[in-house]
Amino acid sequence: MAKFKYTALDSKGQESQGEIEADSQTVALGKIREKGFFPTNVVELNAKTARKKERTSGSPAGSGMKMEIKMPIFLSRVKPKHLMVFTRQLATLVNAGLPLMRGLRVLFKQEKNPALKRAIGEMAESIESGSTFAESLSQHPRIFNKLFVNMVKAGEVGGVMDVVLVRLAEFMEKAQKIKSKVISAMVYPIVVLIMATCILAFLMIFIVPKFKEIFNDLLEGESLPGLTQFVMNISTTLTRQLPIVIIVIVALVVLSKVLAKTALGRYSLDQVKIHMPVFGTLVQKTAVARFTRTLGTLMSSGVPVLQALNIVKETVGNEVVSRAVSVIHDSVKEGENMAPPIASSKVFPPMVVSMVEVGEETGALPEMLMKIADSYDDDVDNTVAGLTSIIEPILIIGLALIVGTIVIALFMPLISIIGKLS
Repeated sequence: MAKFKYTALDSKGQESQGEIEADSQTVALGKIREKGFFPTNVVELNAKTARKKERTSGSPAGSGMKMEIKMPIFLSRVKPKHLMVFTRQLATLVNAGLPLMRGLRVLFKQEKNPALKRAIGEMAESIESGSTFAESLSQHPRIFNKLFVNMVKAGEVGGVMDVVLVRLAEFMEKAQKIKSKVISAMVYPIVVLIMATCILAFLMIFIVPKFKEIFNDLLEGESLPGLTQFVMNISTTLTRQLPIVIIVIVALVVLSKVLAKTALGRYSLDQVKIHMPVFGTLVQKTAVARFTRTLGTLMSSGVPVLQALNIVKETVGNEVVSRAVSVIHDSVKEGENMAPPIASSKVFPPMVVSMVEVGEETGALPEMLMKIADSYDDDVDNTVAGLTSIIEPILIIGLALIVGTIVIALFMPLISIIGKLS
């Protein structure tokens, strides 16, 4: 029978260490759970001694899990999709009864993303050195945001790490699903608009001027039809002012990037997004769904409401909603309910206010927030489908009308020229 040394959390979240005898690590894990502890690390004493020897001999600790490779900043980022898969896999392993350290080792071996692989190795090292899982996550703020860290911390304190990881995985999967649908809804019209702009620019800058030369030669000073003259004037303006047009477009792009780095700029841009025609409703519904799902997930995981609001404020992804959440936080801190400041913010629809009010009255606010999020996720799905079905024909008809107008404008003088030649 082997001897194991374990680190575990009790029901109050206090860390304790001890030794236990068992036939295997799995049996040891079961015995620790029977005592009412949540194990974060279970190591066979002989194995631990071997690792210490590896450290003194200069070998990487944790079975080769530590990576000393320094990567450029652009390679140190982890895409949300990779983080989502990592969270789901870790949740599955921990929920199946594997100790956290063993789960990290399994994921370390199979991880393909170099930045995430390095982070997993460093987290394992940190946990072996005595840090909690939340503390090790907080050492990688570029990968794990405050929402992730605080939910894990709440799971450690409450001894429900497996439940919290599952909730985190579900939260990230739904967020990624909504993000993908919104992007897919906006990509098609943007691509069509870019192509249409390029086609029109080509016609007006290269094709129309050639027809202008032909008309000047053949019509010998005769006046052009009004529509033709209008198209020619636009073409002449674009041709002469092309450098200025390019400079203005580049300046607007750079200005928007600079503004996006300031709080006032982000607020102004997000205000424009929320109130812009067609897509404004989609942006607002997405922001409401993200706010309610994030807050509901945090509160249902045991994070105090004020701390949860602070986290939501930093992770909601919309400066308008973020400022509204800041006001809600201050009101709740003063002892008010959440519904009145939500209503006065004018950011959230009346249905959200009513459901939050009912949730506070019944003591089921986290559950009500999740229902709101599910409802708005469905609304986003329907809005995306509706926008896609409406925008496609509008763009095609609009492009056809513009190109058709240019073609008619060019053919009108040709008819006169053909008449003269005949």
